Amino acid sequence: MIARMYDEQHEKLLAACDKELLGKTLQSNNLYLEISEEFYGNKTVTHEELNTLMDSCTIANLVGEKVISLAIEKKFVKKENTIDIQGIPHAQFARMPKKVI
Repeated sequence: MIARMYDEQHEKLLAACDKELLGKTLQSNNLYLEISEEFYGNKTVTHEELNTLMDSCTIANLVGEKVISLAIEKKFVKKENTIDIQGIPHAQFARMPKKVI
């Protein structure tokens, strides 16, 4: 799996995809998704590393069977809330960090 973390002010954006999808463009009806190294990066990560990145991000953009399976397993997304583009699953999630008042 490939992952890249962006750290912008108070947000941490995770872009992750299955390795074999990097460099591909998916299109289905009105949906278009370019899985570019520019956005997703080129760092290969293990299941455990991606798990840690998902735990620490506030926003995620995820593509591919392996990546989505982990997100479902960790209950960040539900299967019914994913979309398929050319048969490849895609999901995004955002979460609000807990703030103690």
